[in-house]
Amino acid sequence: MKTVGFHTFGCKLNYSETSSISRIFKENGYKNKSIYNNPDNIVINTCSVTENADKKCKDLIKKIKKHSPDSIVTIVGCFAQLKPDTIKNIKGVDKVIGTKEKFNFDSYINNKSIIHSEISQSKEFNSTFSVDDRTRSFLKVQDGCNYGCSFCTIPLARGKSRSAEPNEVLSKINDLINKGSKEIILSGINIGDYGIMDGKRKNNFFSLLKYIENETDDVRFRISSIEPNLLNDDIIELVAHSNKFVNHFHIPLQSGSNNILKKMSRRYSIELYHDRINKIKKLMPNACIGADVIVGFPGETDNEFDKTLKFIKRLDISYLHVFPYSERNNTRALKIIDVVPQVKRSERSKILRELSEKKKRKFYDSNLNLSKEVLFEDKVKEGYVFGYTDNYIKTKVKFKEDYIGKIFRTKLKRIDKDFTAIGII
Repeated sequence: MKTVGFHTFGCKLNYSETSSISRIFKENGYKNKSIYNNPDNIVINTCSVTENADKKCKDLIKKIKKHSPDSIVTIVGCFAQLKPDTIKNIKGVDKVIGTKEKFNFDSYINNKSIIHSEISQSKEFNSTFSVDDRTRSFLKVQDGCNYGCSFCTIPLARGKSRSAEPNEVLSKINDLINKGSKEIILSGINIGDYGIMDGKRKNNFFSLLKYIENETDDVRFRISSIEPNLLNDDIIELVAHSNKFVNHFHIPLQSGSNNILKKMSRRYSIELYHDRINKIKKLMPNACIGADVIVGFPGETDNEFDKTLKFIKRLDISYLHVFPYSERNNTRALKIIDVVPQVKRSERSKILRELSEKKKRKFYDSNLNLSKEVLFEDKVKEGYVFGYTDNYIKTKVKFKEDYIGKIFRTKLKRIDKDFTAIGII
């Protein structure tokens, strides 16, 4: 039997796509094998959001060739779409496959070294999903983006916004439930823009959520990252009154300065962002809210960063994902003067990450002595089994085999040294 190994960089969407590519190989008679155990083929699904993501891919290829010198190494994903010729010249790479072709098995056995179409040709939607720890699944319902933020290469790597039909989404959900999933994370590149099919808007994200709410049972849902200007009152109120959609939101902020948001070509103001947070917290006081922030964007003076810092301090959010700005080819941000030195980007990242830890601790503490619905996974360590509450607090209880893959009402008693809530069922 032929063998294949996989490695994934980047977002959860990439992981769902790798899982689907893996199933395509399995259907064609391949068995999965470690990338370090000389499989016949190795597929690396790449990210290219930052320069560091590119570097990680190159470093992994070098490592692979030491352990698996005979493997055919194929690169797919965003890095592959953006820089196919550059990747092909990396020592150890045998094949590069673009966005349009990555779900076509014939591409992987084709003798051509570069199989790549212009991103404008990537118009069809490929539904993908992954199953994590037998309990949680990531389901892609939307792909691509029409926004064109000045710092972002995603539209160049994934193409225009496109979506799955609602009945296709429901069919996948039912398949995942039958496979044992207890939680499904609805994922997309710009998920709030859901509804574009064949280049035309036929639906919207709220109507999809309402359809899922009415047509499903025995599973809970989580919404992945959603733009603040697309997170409207209807969506927030649906989640607030739902027994299926959990009270956890991840809402990109990127900057707490309207001036910098304008330079980034973002489609909202800090006033709108603040309004969305207040609306959520008014209806769901215990909701978990995460945010992405980019520091060191061109033109971000000390004063502009101070605006971001003060704004985030005032926000009732639970954690941050902090990214130092990374220059990317073919983005408009490269034309903006007043580049921020790397050392300042690092300093600002550290400040916000420390603030994130404080906010996370405060959020965890605010949930102590409350009883929450925890979905336990198959991770067992030092006599504890781990899971996440509906509002995304990592929790552990004394291990029992019956807990794995099930949801139990759990009282959160204290925060342990590993920053996990210790609970009692």
